[in-house]
Amino acid sequence: MEEIRDNLVARIAEAEREGRLGEVEGLQVSLAGAEEQLRRLDRGHGQHTAVDLGIPTAW
Repeated sequence: MEEIRDNLVARIAEAEREGRLGEVEGLQVSLAGAEEQLRRLDRGHGQHTAVDLGIPTAW
């Protein structure tokens, strides 16, 4: 996810240099989504939840 974020930042800079303002706007929306996902992943880091898989049965 960090690689995606870094790529978006680079693409925004390129689009700004080339004057593609509509593309900049779209990329900024994508960047905001990527940064939010990274925040969610960071908040969940280290938190583990037990999952009951049940008891296996023989057929």
